[in-house]
Amino acid sequence: MISFFLAVFFLVITPGPGVLSTAGVGSAFGRAAGLRYVTGLFVGNNLVALAVVSGLAAIVLAVPVVRNILLVLSLVYLLYLAFRIATAGAKIAFIESAREPGIFAGIALQLINPKAYAVNTTLFTGFPFFADTLAWETILKFALLNVIWVPVHLLWLTAGIMIKRLELSPRIQFRINLMMALAMLAVVALALFANF
Repeated sequence: MISFFLAVFFLVITPGPGVLSTAGVGSAFGRAAGLRYVTGLFVGNNLVALAVVSGLAAIVLAVPVVRNILLVLSLVYLLYLAFRIATAGAKIAFIESAREPGIFAGIALQLINPKAYAVNTTLFTGFPFFADTLAWETILKFALLNVIWVPVHLLWLTAGIMIKRLELSPRIQFRINLMMALAMLAVVALALFANF
């Protein structure tokens, strides 16, 4: 169970579309909008986890055409996010939008987020600790995942809000943007590597 707990922590805290966009929403729109967005991400992540546990994701992704279409759509979206971040210049812009993204935007992002599927598949199919009682193990894994997931995303939200308040120099903001864009590209590379 300890290895599961550590795996959840490290898989959830590492940069991916969910946490980077959470920081971006916090930076651009503040705490209230950020909390709505995180609520959507939370619901979306649990829907992805349910799809993985129930086998629905495996059935849908077993159809090569569907799997490839979903992979291309999610990778294009992630590349778009990386491009928007990298070209934001000297303004920290995890994401930029004219409208506050809400609950639905968070749910939608998780449903096309390859990291969400990879993390949930890894966590629910690996790290057995109650092999004789799969139902109890699955319930406990859901609980542990969410106990870690919520505070990590709230930390990223707070980080986004605080970075905006720091009023960093344009050069530092530009470097932060490049690091975030590279992190997004790393997620894309990992998704491609995992699927080919």
